[in-house]
Amino acid sequence: MIYWFTGQPGHGKTTLAKALIAHLNDQGIEPFHVDGDDLRALTSNADYSRAGREANIRRAQTIAHYLHNQNRIVVVSLVAPYRKLREEFKAATGLTEVYVHTTEARGREAKHTSDYEAPVTNFIDIDTKGEVDFSFVHSTDPVSSARHLCTTPACSSSRRCTRGGGGNAPLSSASTAFP
Repeated sequence: MIYWFTGQPGHGKTTLAKALIAHLNDQGIEPFHVDGDDLRALTSNADYSRAGREANIRRAQTIAHYLHNQNRIVVVSLVAPYRKLREEFKAATGLTEVYVHTTEARGREAKHTSDYEAPVTNFIDIDTKGEVDFSFVHSTDPVSSARHLCTTPACSSSRRCTRGGGGNAPLSSASTAFP
């Protein structure tokens, strides 16, 4: 299983990824964390152009895919602004995409990418504005109790799932339950 946390810098991707990792560790599971900042430091990639970002995303995808094929649980926290790359990887691996966003200023706005493309379908939407309640991480199915799965294009504009007649549609514990 791959959990891919995406969103702008400073919006809470790594914080939520680490909370998930701590929960999995408490369950006796040792996931592997691929973090964008760590990956850039490891590969000396300071190129924030589109080509540099795509190279970093592809490196993360290669690592995650390899570990996934080794039956490891992988948690990725990476800006990954390009929807097409995320969607291709999601189709190939069945990963769980978690879109983390906020409207609060957090001091990392200078690192935001103007061409970030938010997910449109089949993702978990987490707004980290204000105080985030991390208690969901300790539930039987943390993702379900945290937010909802967006499966329609309407989610991209409303941030609310409109699948199945509207409203927030809870995640199915069979499809996204943590081990």
